[in-house]
Amino acid sequence: MLGLLGFYDELENRSGQPNGSIRDGVQPVGEPDERELVAYLDAGHVLIDVMEAGHDVLTGRVHRHSPGCSSLVTDGSWLWRQDFPHYVETHHVSLPDAFIEHVRGLNHQMPTIVIAQFAPHYDETMPLVGWASAVPLRSTATTLVPEQRAVTSKAQFEAARPAQERNRPHGSWDRPRKPRRT
Repeated sequence: MLGLLGFYDELENRSGQPNGSIRDGVQPVGEPDERELVAYLDAGHVLIDVMEAGHDVLTGRVHRHSPGCSSLVTDGSWLWRQDFPHYVETHHVSLPDAFIEHVRGLNHQMPTIVIAQFAPHYDETMPLVGWASAVPLRSTATTLVPEQRAVTSKAQFEAARPAQERNRPHGSWDRPRKPRRT
């Protein structure tokens, strides 16, 4: 079975998720190598690409992982949501010691996955995250090799957003307000 990261109650709008409440994991500071841990999470192999957009469940703001936020990503040993790196870098969400040791043991480099070895772990883990009907891995490839993906950094994402978006309150500005009656 794969280790699970970032499957929080608030992200699924229901309790009983494998990682509990995200609020319990928020810390004032992260690991000393948090930047490298986030880069590792960003470099994971995308297993299921979900077309949706979400927001930070703690602040209500959009973030660099908002598009496709609940897509599933792996390194062959652990499984996480695509938006999990956002919560690690922004809210310093705690990481399991076993995961930190695993990543440091790999020198923060995403490994190649041998599909024949990975598939049984995938099959037994998917129902735990609500994907009981997920399509099994059907790839003609025998391995998943890490690819360079263009991932926008948090600073690049914030700098690219128009000032009025960065400073607006949570909610929609799509519809103008009706004038008040006097």
